[in-house]
Amino acid sequence: MEPQCEARPSPPVAPCYHARLNSVIPGFPVLEILMAGGWALLPILICSLVALAIVFERFWSLRRAAVLPPGLGAEVRVWARSVKLDAAHLEALRNGSPLGELFAGALAVRDRPRDIIKERIEDTGRHVVHRMERYLNTLGTIALIGPLLGLLGTVVGLIRMFLSVMAGGIGDPTRMAGGIGEALICTAFGLVVSIPAYVLHRYFRSKVGGYVVAMEKEATALLDDLSAPRTAAPRRRAAGAPDAVVSQAG
Repeated sequence: MEPQCEARPSPPVAPCYHARLNSVIPGFPVLEILMAGGWALLPILICSLVALAIVFERFWSLRRAAVLPPGLGAEVRVWARSVKLDAAHLEALRNGSPLGELFAGALAVRDRPRDIIKERIEDTGRHVVHRMERYLNTLGTIALIGPLLGLLGTVVGLIRMFLSVMAGGIGDPTRMAGGIGEALICTAFGLVVSIPAYVLHRYFRSKVGGYVVAMEKEATALLDDLSAPRTAAPRRRAAGAPDAVVSQAG
């Protein structure tokens, strides 16, 4: 049952808060609440739109099939054993996925010593991880400032309430209803934006961390394949193995 304003001998100076809500946009209670929140609700709504855009973009960009294409590691290791790699292969691999970019960085220096290949993998990996974490700092900032913007709206609403009391006294409670309602609406919307933003920020961080571990595993396997032909033969010769055994092992 909808609350009704109290009947008074004389018409109130200011309408009650419930009447204010019904008079904004009839038939649209959500828009009524937004309009009743006042100007302090505007930055919260902007933050919610930005956070929503970031969430959709990150869900699309951080799909597992887009970051770690299935079978790519085994295919690239087969490529590494052959000599059929040219600039076109590396460019297609680099633009295909973050894991492919990591592999392309290693294959670009595949003729160098193991330490140089490993250093190139680490350098490329830092750039890849930075791109996978794109916009996550913005999402975390929105999760942090959401309650603060709600608190700002609360303070503005309370100021309005006290100004109303100073102007007309405390005899008419409906004078304070608008300020209290604005304070509560801003606080609620600030939390509604902040809580999902914080949860999704932690989720995406965890997802990127899992991808990094999987990419390190694939990069280590490729590094072993690239460096094995250079280290196996000298090690066996140093141990005094016959040349026939060495060639058979090769």
